[in-house]
Amino acid sequence: MDIALVIFCSYLLLLLAIGVYSHIKSKRTTEDYFLASRSIGPLVLFFSLAATNFSAFTFFGFAGASYKIGFAYYGIMAFGTGFMAVSFYFIGRKLWKLGKQKGYITPPELIGDRMGSTTLRLMFMAVMVVFTIPYLATQAVGGGIALTQLTNGLVSYEGGAAIITLVILVYVLFGGMRGDAYTDVLQGIVMLVTIISAVGIVSWGLGGFTFANTQIAERFPDLMTRPGGGGFFTVKVWISYMLLWTLADPMFPQLWTRFYAARDEKAIRTSMVLYPIVTMALFLGPVLIGVWGNLTFPGLIGSGPDSILPMMVAEYAPAWAAGAIMAGAFAALMSTADSQLLVLSSMLTRDVYGVWLRKGSSDREQYIAGKVFVVGLALSGLAIALFRVEAIFDILTRTTFTGLAVLFPTTIAALYWKRATKWGCISSIAIGELTYAGFYFGWIPDAFSFGFLPVVPVSVVAAGVLIIASLLTKRRD
Repeated sequence: MDIALVIFCSYLLLLLAIGVYSHIKSKRTTEDYFLASRSIGPLVLFFSLAATNFSAFTFFGFAGASYKIGFAYYGIMAFGTGFMAVSFYFIGRKLWKLGKQKGYITPPELIGDRMGSTTLRLMFMAVMVVFTIPYLATQAVGGGIALTQLTNGLVSYEGGAAIITLVILVYVLFGGMRGDAYTDVLQGIVMLVTIISAVGIVSWGLGGFTFANTQIAERFPDLMTRPGGGGFFTVKVWISYMLLWTLADPMFPQLWTRFYAARDEKAIRTSMVLYPIVTMALFLGPVLIGVWGNLTFPGLIGSGPDSILPMMVAEYAPAWAAGAIMAGAFAALMSTADSQLLVLSSMLTRDVYGVWLRKGSSDREQYIAGKVFVVGLALSGLAIALFRVEAIFDILTRTTFTGLAVLFPTTIAALYWKRATKWGCISSIAIGELTYAGFYFGWIPDAFSFGFLPVVPVSVVAAGVLIIASLLTKRRD
C-alpha cells in the first residue's frame, strides 16, 4: 500500500511541476491562458485530443457498462468514437481556420458572430455549460472511487474526490492551456501503458486470457455477443449510440477549443489519422476487465460496477503495480477535468463576463476573471460528485451526450450552410432541448422514440426545425 501511494503521490507532484513550468512560460493573456497562443503542434495536439476525450468514463464507465452488457459494448464504443475522427477534418479544420482568422477563443463566439446574434451566442454557451458540468462531476466521482480503492478505504470517497479536484485546480490555475496540453501528453502515455499492463496482470491472475474468456462464455454466454446482458444492444439501440457519439463528441467544448489551439492544419490531419488507432487499443482494456469482473465479483448492482476496474486491479496486482495502474485511471479523469474547467471558464469569461457583465473589460481583467471562474467551476463539479446518485454511464448518456448533440445541427449550419439564419438556430436549440427534456422527465412517452434512444428523435427534430425556420426567415447578409 505504501509503495502504491508513493507512486500515486509522485505522479501528482509531476503534474503540479508541469503546471508551474507552464506558468513560467505563459504570457499572462487570455489567448495564451485559454489557447496557448494557438501554438499546439501535431503530436501534442493528438495526445491532448485523445487524453481529453478519454475520461473517468473510459476507465470506470466503460468497465462498469461492460460488466453489465458484455463485449458488445466494445464494438459500439471503439467504432463509434473512432468514427468521430472524421469530424476532426470536416469540423475541426473549419474551426481552426475561422478561429485563426477571427481570433475566436470560445465556441459561442464563432456561432454568435456567424449568425450576428448575441442571444444565440448566450444560448449556445448556456447549453454547453449546463451539459458539461455533469461530465466534469464524473471526473471527481471517478477520482473518489479510484483513491478509495487504492487505499483500501483509508481515504474516503468524499476525500478522494476532493483531493483530485484540488490537484487539478492548482495546475490549471498555474498552467492554463499550455500546462493542460503538456500534462495531456504525459497522461496519454500513462493511460496506454497502464491499461495494457492491467489487462496482462488481471488475465494472468484469472488463469490466462483464453481461460478467462472461456469461463465467461460458459458461465455468462449473454456477455459474449450482441445484444449482450439484459438484451441491451438491440439494433435500434446500437444505431442510436453510433449517432450519439458522432453528434455529441464534436460538441464537447474541450475538444472544440483544441482545434482553435492547433498550430496548423497538419496538426489536425495527424490527429484524424492516429485517433481511431489509439481508440481501438485503449478502449479494449476496460471492456475486457469489466467483463472478466463477473468471474471474481459477480452480482454487482446500481453504481457498484463503476468500481470493477480498481477492484480487479487491487485483487490481482501487487501493490506497486496497482499504484502504477491506477495512475492511468487518474490520468484519464484528470486530463478531461482540467480541459473542461478551462473551456467552461473561457466561456463564462468571454461570453458572459466580457459581453454582459463587464462589456469592454480589459484583457488583463478577463485573464483574472477566468481564474476565478476556474475555482468556482471546480467546486461546483465537486459538489455534484459528492451527491451522486447515478452510475457514470447513466449520468453521461442520459444528460451530457444527448444535451450537447442538440447543438450539432446549428454548428454544421454555421460552418457550411449559408442560408441558415439566427432564428433557425435559436429555434433548433430551444425546441431540440425541450424535446430532450420531454423524454428525460417523462412528458413524452418512450413509445415516441420508436425503440431508439431519445437522441434520435431529438436530433431529427432539431435539424428539421433549423431547416424549416431558416427557410421561413430572412438570412443575414
